Amino acid sequence: MDKLRGAMDFCIRHQTVLGYSIVSLLTAASEWIFSSVVFKCPCNSSNVLYGSVFLIVPAFILLLLGYMVNTRTWRLLTGSCPPQKRCSSSPWGTCTRYCIVLVPVTARALVAPLTWIAVALLRASFYECAASGNSMIKNLMCKDKEPECHKLLVKIPCDEKLSKNVSGEFLSLQAQSQLIGWLLIASVMTVALISTCVSRCCSPVSYLQLKFWKIYSKKEWELFETKAKEHAARLAEININCFFEATDPAPFQTPSNEDWQKISILYTFNSQEQYYSMIHKYVNTNRGNSVRFGEGDQRPPVLGFVDETSADESGF
Repeated sequence: MDKLRGAMDFCIRHQTVLGYSIVSLLTAASEWIFSSVVFKCPCNSSNVLYGSVFLIVPAFILLLLGYMVNTRTWRLLTGSCPPQKRCSSSPWGTCTRYCIVLVPVTARALVAPLTWIAVALLRASFYECAASGNSMIKNLMCKDKEPECHKLLVKIPCDEKLSKNVSGEFLSLQAQSQLIGWLLIASVMTVALISTCVSRCCSPVSYLQLKFWKIYSKKEWELFETKAKEHAARLAEININCFFEATDPAPFQTPSNEDWQKISILYTFNSQEQYYSMIHKYVNTNRGNSVRFGEGDQRPPVLGFVDETSADESGF
């Protein structure tokens, strides 16, 4: 039991890293299945289109899925332009606000697409097919060679022996693909490390306060879910009883639409006031009626977790 508890504690502490690792492994496994079972290069003039579609389109689909399952995306969009009132009168301000929020969302959504592209480049099947039909690659690899070289190049994905005959001193298509793959992985890791260092350096709170903040956010969400379920169950029970008993319901306090809107907007940091969430801010500013409720215009990337719900809650 102690070992099991220790394993659970480890998973909870590193759930973000483990989540990204699982997504990357699943993506890599999917790429292997596609390239081994589904992908069959035509080895003709359609090589560029066929190979490019298998390399890029699945990555684009994974990017869209990354946006769709991210809670912050839907928290930003839901109710931002209701039919009863026009969208913001300041389109530039709205666009800027959306972009600031979508940058970290995009960074998370890119994990699976970049994994797909990197693994596909290392396996080289898709790139080899696409590059063998590319005119620029043909001119580079067939320079000072017989015209027959152009025709043989498109056949390389279907005949491994041709690669040695055609490439000569030039890097083979598989070698090019793997080289680009490793450069992509190194570039992504470098950008991720630099962006993480910059966001932590620009953090408005200390390391220990940030850990406390994350603990508070998790506990607040757990209590919110529990209370919401109890509240919804009581309200449902009252309405059902009144329906079957043909009676009028007793007064029952529940948050108004305006209250829900106030606690659902994206969190903004204010260095003058210490609020750990929009609910915390709401209850300490006279139910959101104080001028202080609208104060705060900073959205530090390191505090992006405040707008996200539990790890197992998707945006749908």
